Amino acid sequence: MSVRAAVPEVPGRPGPGVPAEGGEVRVTGTTWAMAARVFAENRLAIAGVVFVVMVFLFCFLGPLLYRTNQINTDIANITQPPSPAHLLGTDNVGYDLLGRLMVGGQTSLEIGLTAAILATTFGVLWGAIAGFIGGWLDQLMMRIVDSMLAIPTLFLLLVLAAMFVPSLPMLVFIVALVAWLTPARLIRGETLSLRTREYVDAVRVMGGTDARIVVRHIIPNTIGTIMVNATFQVADAIIVIASLSFLGLGVPPPATNWGGMLSDGVGYTFAGYWWLVYPAGLLIVLTVVAFNLIGDAMRDAFEVRLQKR
Repeated sequence: MSVRAAVPEVPGRPGPGVPAEGGEVRVTGTTWAMAARVFAENRLAIAGVVFVVMVFLFCFLGPLLYRTNQINTDIANITQPPSPAHLLGTDNVGYDLLGRLMVGGQTSLEIGLTAAILATTFGVLWGAIAGFIGGWLDQLMMRIVDSMLAIPTLFLLLVLAAMFVPSLPMLVFIVALVAWLTPARLIRGETLSLRTREYVDAVRVMGGTDARIVVRHIIPNTIGTIMVNATFQVADAIIVIASLSFLGLGVPPPATNWGGMLSDGVGYTFAGYWWLVYPAGLLIVLTVVAFNLIGDAMRDAFEVRLQKR
C-alpha cells in the first residue's frame, strides 16, 4: 500500500510547498500546527492512535501485570476454554492464550516497526540520491527498483524465507528488503521537483556539496511524504510477517507472533475452539486498520485543499 502525500501550500505563509526567502522550501512551525489541527479533527485517526497506544501497553506492559506460564506447558490444560484461571483459554500446547497474545504482539510490533524504519530510511536515501543526481545513475538505480517490483512480492518473500534460517533479525531484513521500493520511488519523484528550486543553486554557489544538499535540504522537505509512507509501511510489515508466519515461515518456537498463533489455531476452527483463531486474527486486523487510519489522517493533514480551507 503506497500513498503519495501532497505538499501543502498556505497563501502568505512559507510552507512545505512554498519557497521562503531565497527560494528554499521550509517546513515552519505554523505548518506543523495546522497539520496537527487537521489531524486532531479526524476522530477516526484519534481512535487509531488510542488503539495503537493500547496495543503497545498490552504487549509490553501487560506481561508485567498478567503473569502466566509462557515457558513450560501443561499437556493436561491444552485447548481449555476461557475461564477465571485462563481469561482467553489455552492453546493447543497448553500456553495461556492471553499471555501468548502479549508475547506474540511484541514480536509482530518489533518486526513491523524495525522493518518500516529500515525500509523507509534506505528507500528515502536511494530515491533522493537517484532523483538529485539524475542522468545514467538515476536510470540505473530506478531500473533496479523496477526489476524488483516486477517480481511478485509473495514469491520473493517465500524464496528469501526458505533460503535463510528464520529468526527475528532475518525476518526484519526480509520484510525491509521488499518494502523499501515504494518510498524510493516516492522520494525520487519529490526530489526531481525539489532539485530545481532556487535554493539548491544558492547552496551550490555557496560551496555546498551534493551530499549536504540531499541530507540538509532535499530530504527534510519531503517529510510529509516520508511520514505518511512510514505509517503505512508499519501496517504492511505486520501483514507480511503475519502472512509468512501463517505459511510456517515465521520465528521458530517457542517464540511466536500473531500470524503464527493464527496459523496454529486454524486447524481447530471446525472443532469449536474459536479462542484459538479470533483473538489473534482480530488483533492483526484492528492494528493494521489503526495504522492505516493514522496514515490517512496524516496524508490529509499535508494535503493542499485541507490546508486552504
